[in-house]
Amino acid sequence: MELIVLLGLPFFMGMVVFFVNQDRFKKILFLSTTSLHLLTTMSFWQRKPHDVQFNAFLGFDALSLLILGLVSILFFAVSIYLIGFLKEEEHRSNRIFIACLLCLLSAMTLVTLSRHMGLLWIAIETATLLSAPSINFYRNPRSIEATWKYLLISSIGVALALLGTLFLGVSATTIKTVFLENILNNAASLSPSWLKLSIIFLIVGYGTKMGLAPMHTWKPDAYGEAPAPVGAIMSGALTGCAFLAIFRVTQICFHAHLEKFVSPIFILLGLLSLGIAAIFILGQKDFNRMLGYSSVEHMGILVLGLGLGGGAIWASLFHAVNNAFAKGLIFLVAGNLYQNFRSKKVSAEGGPAAGGEIIRGVIHQLPATGLFLILGFIVIAGFPPFGIFYSELLILKEAILTQRYMIVFLYFLFLSVIFWGFSEVILGMAFGKPADNAPPKIKKENIFTIIPLAILTFVLLFSGVFVPQFLYDLINEASALLGG
Repeated sequence: MELIVLLGLPFFMGMVVFFVNQDRFKKILFLSTTSLHLLTTMSFWQRKPHDVQFNAFLGFDALSLLILGLVSILFFAVSIYLIGFLKEEEHRSNRIFIACLLCLLSAMTLVTLSRHMGLLWIAIETATLLSAPSINFYRNPRSIEATWKYLLISSIGVALALLGTLFLGVSATTIKTVFLENILNNAASLSPSWLKLSIIFLIVGYGTKMGLAPMHTWKPDAYGEAPAPVGAIMSGALTGCAFLAIFRVTQICFHAHLEKFVSPIFILLGLLSLGIAAIFILGQKDFNRMLGYSSVEHMGILVLGLGLGGGAIWASLFHAVNNAFAKGLIFLVAGNLYQNFRSKKVSAEGGPAAGGEIIRGVIHQLPATGLFLILGFIVIAGFPPFGIFYSELLILKEAILTQRYMIVFLYFLFLSVIFWGFSEVILGMAFGKPADNAPPKIKKENIFTIIPLAILTFVLLFSGVFVPQFLYDLINEASALLGG
């Protein structure tokens, strides 16, 4: 029954929505589906042990439930947001948009449930294809270009991941299978040379899907042109699914005693992602593109934690949780700003892609959205008491304890530069005066585009100050998969 609700219901409702014309009915279907999905996911959080095997191909472990929770909560928040968002965009066709989002929920659920490396690849590729049409919601030349760029680069990445999966199968000559449990239990018998080749292809392939530098080039364009709900899902949920795939690869490495082989790769990719983000966030003129580079930064932090090992693994998983909700919050805030200003421009040099009006004085014109803009900045920038502060601090602590002082220096440097770039933009957007010095006008805000912001802020505050016991247990169990 649970599998039907988690996997079958979103896909079926997606097919139903495709043939429905009434907007109200589509919104009700979307909200009811995500609500049932979340309730079912929550029921698994309370079960002990967390390992649940449905069949040879599908099952849960602590990592699965952790990522599925992110996906389910984000989709639920987005389903509420869509009620207000689509009212402002009622002149646009949304059948394909909503249908793809529902089917995407099903595909992401399959990613978390997959216990077979081949099925995991299929689920990731399906999610890639289903998310692409949603990027082109506004149907203008820039969104079309961003969609094709996303498809092209992501497909190359997924193709490399397929080669990596095939090489993994070649390395498993004695067991002749790529079921995760069999691979982990027989990791010592895998061919080391083929396994190392497989690991490189899998990391590059799934790293492209995560948006790690230097495979990140699709991200600023896709996030810059996608509508807010899609940006929230892609940056919070879809990258979380790609991180799960990377984590599975890391599991195999650790079981095959290849930690020393994979750790430098993760550290290099992590620092490179942080460095690229620091360079491009500085002086960024388009708010949504800046959020794209912020996502590159946080994906770098995730793999840096995996590379450092030890307590940083726990921190990396905790960071994945908080980053998902923080990105959901800030992208939905960006959606409110775009619908009211019809612009993403944060300076006079923002360019045609960013829109017309420069976003200034948000706290005066859109008080609720302005408040959540400031809160979103506080979260993303890593201020206490929010969880990102603790996860970033724990990763820094692990680097210091292992005496990797060059990593400590670069990590601190890049985060400081990113903070400077972000604060300059956000504070100007929130409190700055309009370019024409016109007195600010308070604009009406739709309650359905504010409620999800409050929900995500509450979740972020709750997870940062009072880590729920079930979440603490899930992260402990998931980090134990790598000995963290």
